Amino acid sequence: METVLAINQPRLLVASGKRICLVRTQDRLLAVSDKCPHNGESLSKGRVNYLGEIVCPWHGQRFNLVTGRESGEQSPDLETFPVRVDEEGVFVSVES
Repeated sequence: METVLAINQPRLLVASGKRICLVRTQDRLLAVSDKCPHNGESLSKGRVNYLGEIVCPWHGQRFNLVTGRESGEQSPDLETFPVRVDEEGVFVSVES
């Protein structure tokens, strides 16, 4: 059974012990740390806004999904993870 990721619907992925927020945009897959650096809330419980940012469900801090940069520069940026998609599957590069 194939699992399909809805566009702009964050999903939690755990790889090599790291919690990763995976988001499918209109044209690619992006992966950032799932933990909001402001308060530790799971970003995969948040939403993606019209600017392509992941929004923390707790205090609304916004992070660019491509760069990991926090929009208001009030907290540290998110770690980003390279994603590769090919005929064999989806691969997220996570250093252990």
